Amino acid sequence: MELDIETFRKYFEEDAVLISEHAAERFQERGIKISDIRYAIGDGEIIEHYPDDFPFPSCLILGTTKEGKMLHTVMSDEGSMSRIITAYYPDPDKWSADFKVRKD
Repeated sequence: MELDIETFRKYFEEDAVLISEHAAERFQERGIKISDIRYAIGDGEIIEHYPDDFPFPSCLILGTTKEGKMLHTVMSDEGSMSRIITAYYPDPDKWSADFKVRKD
């Protein structure tokens, strides 16, 4: 079963999204707020699927913040909730101009 962006939006609506302390520290270092992630998921799209991730399948979501910055977020789908694994501003040297495809 392929993951669906609507599922992740629903998890946010239901307050069923966990953030590890480690991930929260990284967000702070990168200047990313949870509201940025929530907003980006709201208008985002899944650009990569990781069905074999352990212990739960995950995916990479591309969206934009309220300020218009592109944001990548990796989230797991744990059945009735999600976990934010990481979030970062994509490096233009490593991604296509639309930030949807990795460069070789």
